[in-house]
Amino acid sequence: MAASRLTTVPEVRPASGGAIALRVLMIYAAARAVTTAFLFLAAELSGFTSRMGADADIADTIVAWDGAWYQYVALMGYPSELPRNDAGQVAENTWAFMPIYPHLAKWVALPFGTWASGAVLVSLAAGYGASLILFHLLRTRLDDSAALWAVAFFASGPLAALFHVGYAEALNLLWLFAALWCVMRRRYAWLYALIPLMAFTRPGVLAFSLFLALYGVWRWLRRRREPLPGTEIAHIIALGLLAAAAGFAWQLYAAAVTGVPDAYLATELAWRRNWLPGEATFTPFEPFLEGVRFWCETVWHIPVWMGYAGLAVIVAAVAAALLFLPQVRRLGMEIRLWSASYLIYLLLVFFPQSSIFRLLVPLSPLWGAFAVPRSRVWRVGVLVACLAGQWWWIHNMYALGSNLQVP
Repeated sequence: MAASRLTTVPEVRPASGGAIALRVLMIYAAARAVTTAFLFLAAELSGFTSRMGADADIADTIVAWDGAWYQYVALMGYPSELPRNDAGQVAENTWAFMPIYPHLAKWVALPFGTWASGAVLVSLAAGYGASLILFHLLRTRLDDSAALWAVAFFASGPLAALFHVGYAEALNLLWLFAALWCVMRRRYAWLYALIPLMAFTRPGVLAFSLFLALYGVWRWLRRRREPLPGTEIAHIIALGLLAAAAGFAWQLYAAAVTGVPDAYLATELAWRRNWLPGEATFTPFEPFLEGVRFWCETVWHIPVWMGYAGLAVIVAAVAAALLFLPQVRRLGMEIRLWSASYLIYLLLVFFPQSSIFRLLVPLSPLWGAFAVPRSRVWRVGVLVACLAGQWWWIHNMYALGSNLQVP
């Protein structure tokens, strides 16, 4: 009897780390080429009413808007006496901007001579690092193809100009994605370094403290399905407290240097007076509700109750998506809890204005949900929408942007 033949199915192995790094680099480089073209075009279209002026070039985009403040931090530091306007109110000043990014850019710029050169190098490198970590973060739940598409959406998204300019967002995303990956892989030791890095790069680490609290509750409720050793409990509690302490550390430092107990908060409120002149105060949720009232009464000319109703609908829709949408659930509880925590943080402290799009960038792991559908038409359509949104933001903020806007 003839021997039977066995059909061997070749094993599909995941791509190596080097191959993934190269693929992500190719996606990131292509995205950066497109963004560079957009920024160049925006500079060419910049007119006399634009913040950058009629003679702007692409280098001007690096230090436009908040880029100028970060440059000022690097060159001049922080004032020991808070500047004040004619009414005696605290004026805009550098205490609103954390120190790690501008000083890192200053050190990187030493061989090149200008702070802007260091700023763009740090942003570009941090953006690539964030893209690579985002792939590995999403790869714990998705396949290679979906994770790479999510990276393409992230690298080409509406706020992709942040990878080119003197803003701290790209560096903060690097720390944030690394921190989320550590939580997902239960590698807590690295978080003792990452949390302070986040705290002194961009505001928002208090949202990470809330995330760790919710994460700890979730792990406790499912401890029979996934063991929760005492060492993990100790790490989660200690890290949550560290994030909370780090979130207030800059405020305490500003108070100590200036002798003004609310120096940091008063500085942040100074930007709000660009929209609502007069004395500004802060209580949780009040800035967001006041912002809704401002837009309804001053810009849209609709009843305020309609704005509040719209906000309630948006909050309910986002909560439903995080709880029930299959594409979002596919990303894992850690990403969903982080997204909820960060959105709660924004509702608690943020006055909604044109910066809101930029402040939503820490939700970038949710790009994975857009990459879950396997339809190539869908994925290409999302990518085209990302690029269209990117040009819209760059055109408005750099070609048309005036001092009346805050990107």
